[in-house]
Amino acid sequence: MHGVTSGMTMQNQTPNRRTFLIQTGGVVAAATTAGAALVACGGSNPGPAEFKYGVASGDPLADRIILWTHARIASTDENVPLLWQVSSTDTFSAIVATGTMTSTAETAFTNKVDVTGLTAGATYFYRFMDGSGNASPVGTTRTLPATNATSVKFAVMSCTLYSAGYFNAYDAAAKSGAQYAIHLGDYIYEYGSDPSKFGNSEAVALGRVTAPANDIVSLEDYRTRYALYRSDPQLQALHAAMPWITVWDDHEFTNNAWMDGAENHNSTTQGSWSARKAIAARVYHEWMPIRTPDASNLFKIYRRFDFGNIFTLHMLDTRIEGRDKQYDGYGDADGGIGRYVTALTSGSDATHRMMSTTQQSWLTSGMAASTATWQILGNQDIMARMWFPASVLQAQATATVSPTAANQQAVLKAISDFLTAKATPSAARTPTQVGLVGTSTNPRLPYNLDAWDGYPIQRETILQTVKAQGKKLITLSGDSHNAWFANVTTLAGEKVGFEFAGSSVTSPGFESAGLGGLASSLDGTAVAPGVQGTGLGLVDDLNYVDSIRRGYLLITATTASVKGEYVFVDTIKSKSYVAVTGKTVTVAASGAVSYS
Repeated sequence: MHGVTSGMTMQNQTPNRRTFLIQTGGVVAAATTAGAALVACGGSNPGPAEFKYGVASGDPLADRIILWTHARIASTDENVPLLWQVSSTDTFSAIVATGTMTSTAETAFTNKVDVTGLTAGATYFYRFMDGSGNASPVGTTRTLPATNATSVKFAVMSCTLYSAGYFNAYDAAAKSGAQYAIHLGDYIYEYGSDPSKFGNSEAVALGRVTAPANDIVSLEDYRTRYALYRSDPQLQALHAAMPWITVWDDHEFTNNAWMDGAENHNSTTQGSWSARKAIAARVYHEWMPIRTPDASNLFKIYRRFDFGNIFTLHMLDTRIEGRDKQYDGYGDADGGIGRYVTALTSGSDATHRMMSTTQQSWLTSGMAASTATWQILGNQDIMARMWFPASVLQAQATATVSPTAANQQAVLKAISDFLTAKATPSAARTPTQVGLVGTSTNPRLPYNLDAWDGYPIQRETILQTVKAQGKKLITLSGDSHNAWFANVTTLAGEKVGFEFAGSSVTSPGFESAGLGGLASSLDGTAVAPGVQGTGLGLVDDLNYVDSIRRGYLLITATTASVKGEYVFVDTIKSKSYVAVTGKTVTVAASGAVSYS
């Protein structure tokens, strides 16, 4: 059975004595019920099994939900017969669906069931039991809301590096009142435990040393890494508290991956990229509560969820399914900027893709067909234009190569000069300031060509389609490790939507590179203290940024507005923490934006 079964509701089963006992609840002890059910289905009673990685649910639809667990008898590879139950009460006195399955070594003892026949907008409780009556933790889940829902609240997370610190943001999200969780990728990281590797400097002191010790490559490596992450009690608690909707980014594979390779893959020492990529996809589907859209193609994970009349969520894969190699993946001295500029100005970028044309058509046709108020993209990488003035990027590049005090001061002066010029009324600008503000004399250039900025023509095509459709667009993004709110604009500067990009759960952000103090210059609050959305910062489209703190996004969506609360934890180096809302941004259906 490969650890997976399809759903089965009580109404679809032939009535018998076992069914009656389960439905009435409390007539027979849970252990006896589980054992009898499994024996009746031909299973042995080998137990007790361990459910050491908890339970999870995901990919909710209006009438169904994926349930997940891991069940194994310690130190053996023996099959484990399981009974699963779904109830409308936490005491399991009202079972609405039940079934059996077998946990096997073929899927590393991970198990998923697609439970069908459920009611829209309903909360359910679920559990698994082995043949001896040993039960898993109880999970809480819910289906997608009915069409008449008035509000939806969900938590948005990304970038959870185990070795960097505790998952306090997960803990805070579990206590937030969110109904759903959306994870935008980098659920795990591939790096080994070498202290010199990214985020590992305090791993020993924190008791967060990565296993296995090497960069993960083999099937066993990837399974071991997921097991390590899923052993975390804060992560288990959030999985058990609500259904998740997830997509992968690069680190579920390896750093800066694309369709045919990755920055952190060496075929000489790590073997075939296609083999590694296939292993990573297989293990992702084993350990995540995801409904596989196409069992014959595990790389196809883009899918769609309708949250009543409020919004349609389009979960994209901008990493593996169709991405061409990044411009900055060639070792250019300028980080690929010259290659990028040539491609953009010549039009040759038209065939440079972040996703396949098939997925692009799926997205745009799905938005066209949706009757919901909002179209929300669950998107791995920043979609807004994060374009910096060339004068600042050039100064920063020089300081990076030669980090002398003079060069560092030159960066600060370049920033100050540009911000001053931008804030000066046009009639009062000096010739030098006019040159700094002018885009022909001081071009705006992207700082991260791994994001949508490195694929501008395909982004432009999508945004022009959204504009023509007249849709209200919100993009949700991860990957950057910092918190952002920005306008989503076309290459001509026309506003098409807005982007909420969340901070990382633990992964280091700008502050780790000594750039934590850059936020006020980026969003313009250095010029207009306390005032967001002035357009007076280094990045024209950026309205708010936090470049220091770790956390998550709490989104509340109605037909009238989408409100994003940027929630931050004060530390990831201790299990004791305080969560605070750093900024609340509300986008009205009219397009008006307010900050508090």
